[in-house]
Amino acid sequence: MGFLGNDHDDGLQQSQIVIRNGREVLLQAFNWESHKHDWWRNLERKVPDMAKSGITSAWLPPATQSFSREGYLPQNLYSLNSSYGSEHLLKTLLNKMKQYNIRPMADIVINHRVGTTQGHGGRYNRYDGIPLSWDERAVTSCTGGRGNRSTGDNFNGVPNIDHMQDFVRKDIIGWLKWLRYTVGFQDFRFDFARGYSAKYVKEYIEGAKPVFCVGEYWDSCNYKGTYLDYNQDSHRQRIVNWIDATGQLSTAFDFTTKGILQEAVKGQLWRLRDAQGKPPGVMGWWPSRAVTFLDNHDTGSTQGHWPFPSDHVMEGYAYILTHPGIPSIFYDHFYDWGSSMHDQIAKLIHIRKKQDINSRSPIRIIEAQSNLYAAIIGEKLCMKIGSGSWCPTGPEWKLAAHGHQYAVWHK
Repeated sequence: MGFLGNDHDDGLQQSQIVIRNGREVLLQAFNWESHKHDWWRNLERKVPDMAKSGITSAWLPPATQSFSREGYLPQNLYSLNSSYGSEHLLKTLLNKMKQYNIRPMADIVINHRVGTTQGHGGRYNRYDGIPLSWDERAVTSCTGGRGNRSTGDNFNGVPNIDHMQDFVRKDIIGWLKWLRYTVGFQDFRFDFARGYSAKYVKEYIEGAKPVFCVGEYWDSCNYKGTYLDYNQDSHRQRIVNWIDATGQLSTAFDFTTKGILQEAVKGQLWRLRDAQGKPPGVMGWWPSRAVTFLDNHDTGSTQGHWPFPSDHVMEGYAYILTHPGIPSIFYDHFYDWGSSMHDQIAKLIHIRKKQDINSRSPIRIIEAQSNLYAAIIGEKLCMKIGSGSWCPTGPEWKLAAHGHQYAVWHK
């Protein structure tokens, strides 16, 4: 069955106490088009609602100056004037979040960086005239620099950073500490985590000591043609290996659960129980390090690379918001798809918190048939999704929430 994560958290540094707590509810607070909409001001207006709804951490889009308006082709890492708004507006937003006890999560894009000047080979692989003025040694040899070969996958088309260089890592840690202690970000999300060795993520976390971290280790699930394999153990094993290589200091987005859940809700709910009777994603092996989600700015939004079926989104939230792991809510679903969906999601968050469901809550899967999935979580909450009928036995269970093809009860 492969490596099952150690959920005793022995030896974790004190700054990682939040992972041990396991009561996070994250919000991805943007989509692919957010840069067009005066974003820092928009989010500032929504902070009171985020807090009231039970959000503990809001992942913001990349806040530094970038070659692309979305922020994922960074250049001057120390400039906080971006297409999302000015440095002043960003700091106003961060102060508002602090007042409401919501932790800001910075999007850390350190796999690649766009150069300012042409150097070796006529490529834009120098960073003259801006802070962190690296030369060609900072760029991997496989993407046009004079550095080492990459320790991960290439992000094609732009210079990839050589994390093997001591001066690069020292500068990145300095920048991360600046984000953490001067700017006011508390949590980190590591973009394109497949692009460089996880041991560097460990070093960066130990250097900057964020409160909470999550990595985007995204690769393809196992398919036969367009048919998703039932057994995704090798897929979740790769994510588990990445988490382990960070010194267990980072969580990871549970792409395995997303891939399985979005097929399951189409009438294949039997997929939601693995061969050992556990949830079939990273959540089933190492729940305290699994950040569950339905969509993000890549899979959903206007990019739509791998979208969750829109008519089953509430079933998806009924699943991740009642289950172990650390749930993450997508901005579009929460704020753009109407007040009914917002209120249903907020109600599920409230039930999760009231029943003290956390990342390690035990789970018993009761049913996993084509049209019915039912489970009891923490022995104090139970739920069902699908068109099949099911309800718990015993007068102690009270219906707490219900909607199209989902229901949740608590004691």
